[in-house]
Amino acid sequence: MSTTMPGFGTERITQLGLRDRVYDRVLEVLMGHDVEPGMRLSIDGLARTLGVSPTPVREALVQLERTGLVTREANKGYRVSPPLAGDQLEALFDARLIVESGAVELAARGDVDALRERLRAALTEQSSIAEEVSAVGVEDASEELMARFFRSDWQFHQLIFDATRNPFLEEMSEIITTRVHRMRQIIEGGGDDTDRAVHEHRAVLDALGTGPAEAVAAMRHHIDAVRVRSRADATHTG
Repeated sequence: MSTTMPGFGTERITQLGLRDRVYDRVLEVLMGHDVEPGMRLSIDGLARTLGVSPTPVREALVQLERTGLVTREANKGYRVSPPLAGDQLEALFDARLIVESGAVELAARGDVDALRERLRAALTEQSSIAEEVSAVGVEDASEELMARFFRSDWQFHQLIFDATRNPFLEEMSEIITTRVHRMRQIIEGGGDDTDRAVHEHRAVLDALGTGPAEAVAAMRHHIDAVRVRSRADATHTG
């Protein structure tokens, strides 16, 4: 008797894998420094660049619209969303405080030893990349190097969301962290906060070994510190 469910054969699984890869590649493009707010996104152009058909690119943009990175205009297609500022910036960090505080508290009530081991490995990688950035200076750091740092920073937070084993929190994390990191990348002239990010992550890691309340306090301190730095960067840019 066949165990393959209708509509979920090998071809379907392959197609789902393609969608995920295209989504990741389109997200990578949007995170690049060459992408300016308001820039029109050509589905056919992206498809040619990625060597795929337009369909998975269109599906990726539909998904990314939920994160707020792109906006769709009727009969005109997609554009890169403008950066967050003012009340929107504050609202983003308010949401992040609520969601990430809850996530770290929930994660702290699970297998903390396993989580701390994964976070320690992620922090080691992030610290190494931060040293590379400091060695050349953030203004002279390559786009590839800064992209590696942002990914390592994102990974630390993602591991905490994964540890909650809550798919709704993980979905929220995608929306929030994507907007945060895109916002930090498009701001010109901001200071180098790589060492501070590593230090604050290490405080979260240490607090997880003490208890949920301490982990929440460390996470809130980290997010509030990033909020302050983001305000300063936005003021500097404006």
